[in-house]
Amino acid sequence: MNYADDAGTRAKVLDLIVEKGPVSAAQMARVLRLTPAAVRRHITALENSGDIEVHEVPQTSKRGRGRPARHYVATTKAASHLPEGYSELATRALNYLSQVAGGEAVDSFAAARGRDLERRYIAIVNAAGKDPADRARALADALTADGYAATVRDIGDGSFAVQLCQGHCPVREVAGEFHALCDAETQAFSRLLGVPVQRLATLAGGEHVCTTHVPVAMPTLRARAARTTDQRGQRSSRMEGHR
Repeated sequence: MNYADDAGTRAKVLDLIVEKGPVSAAQMARVLRLTPAAVRRHITALENSGDIEVHEVPQTSKRGRGRPARHYVATTKAASHLPEGYSELATRALNYLSQVAGGEAVDSFAAARGRDLERRYIAIVNAAGKDPADRARALADALTADGYAATVRDIGDGSFAVQLCQGHCPVREVAGEFHALCDAETQAFSRLLGVPVQRLATLAGGEHVCTTHVPVAMPTLRARAARTTDQRGQRSSRMEGHR
């Protein structure tokens, strides 16, 4: 057995779980082109080392007989191995800022960071067009390139909403103490995507992934409502004209 190759494959399995989790063994086997037995072996090793754990996935449709597939997510221990930047220094700096200038100064800093995120990704997102789902996927790709391990998942058939998921957050530890960072990031995402998004879960809050709900049908509904209003206005004008 080549232990270097084995360790490299295990690292790929863990990276996939960090990025895509909750994910099943069958899904991992397809993505990594491994046999189910090989994936199960690595899953067992990662569970024993405390890097992953089973995550209960709500069933949205009726299943046949048999035990539901197990899905896995990365633990806090696994996330701690990933580069976090200068979390301790940043936390101390924000604590100091709060002490000398008050909570409003921290909020102002968080808002400035949100605007920086918006400036960084606006051109990439705009290039994807006006569809919020396409913009969300472009944003996810850009976030992944910056280390956020982001993906987009369809809700149902994806025609009404998608979820923007971040498997890693470089400021997770800092945001755990200063929630304004998460709030500012959410507001930046809303401005970038052009729809009012909702943050459902955060890594900083102890969840396994940051999840942002993105309503993708809203521009269509708004346009439909505007057409309906315009048509009603035209009918009213015609009726007035016949009087």
